[in-house]
Amino acid sequence: MRTADFPAYRLMDTSCGEKLERWGDVTLIRPDPQIIWKTPRDPALWKQADARYLRSNSGGGHWENLKNPPTEWTVDWQDLTFRIRPTGFKHTGLFPEQAANWALLRKMISEAGRPIRVLNLFAYTGGATLACASAGAEVCHVDASKGMVAWARENAALSGLSEKPVRWIVDDCGKFIEREIRRGRRYDGIIMDPPSYGRGPGGELWKLEDSIYSLVELAAGVLSDDPLFFLINSYTTGLPPSVMTYLLGTTVGKRFGGKVWGDEIGLLCESTGYALPCGNTAVWQGK
Repeated sequence: MRTADFPAYRLMDTSCGEKLERWGDVTLIRPDPQIIWKTPRDPALWKQADARYLRSNSGGGHWENLKNPPTEWTVDWQDLTFRIRPTGFKHTGLFPEQAANWALLRKMISEAGRPIRVLNLFAYTGGATLACASAGAEVCHVDASKGMVAWARENAALSGLSEKPVRWIVDDCGKFIEREIRRGRRYDGIIMDPPSYGRGPGGELWKLEDSIYSLVELAAGVLSDDPLFFLINSYTTGLPPSVMTYLLGTTVGKRFGGKVWGDEIGLLCESTGYALPCGNTAVWQGK
């Protein structure tokens, strides 16, 4: 398992379906379905929390302010700055475990020795976009949520990257890829971070495991003649690293050669020294 090097974020403890985490100067308690263990809690440690997210029996949930936390603040990863803003659906606007992938993307782009154009699909608040742009890549950032794209642009400004060559696109990712194919636009790297569940352009419900193969095949149609990478993240139980590695190998790898590998990504828990699994990544890397 790969774990992230993110000093501004600390996973302090995990127990009974919840994680105690520190984002800069703010400590939060959030639910996590992976945490099935019931290890003893240190009351003094957990009392540090500024806010706690409580799930509702009818779905959704809300934040309970235990002290007087700010409504938003910033954290830094290397030379990048991100706005943290707890949302009504428990997220904070950043997945810190993805820092392991940001470092990998930066390394691949920096060592390529040529201009690299990246397509970031389901790009959320722009962590991977900023990592690629800061490494010198031209990036196309695509997300169906106007609010998330605005948040990503805010993060770019905070990181001093507003003038970098980034296209900010609010669109359905599948429909956008189809138009890029017709336009003949090509990319040297693709990042795909789709949700486990979503809705198509017609409002239809779709599951990632039913759609991921056709989505990868479609996205491969915008790869350049000499692509550098194709990276997929998954938070779906039925899509372990081995499945996604097989998927990339039989699509992108079959066409371009190169190498394919996958792994879990996680966060190291300070209280136990064990890693909390936070998802899976598969990467195809060109020659």
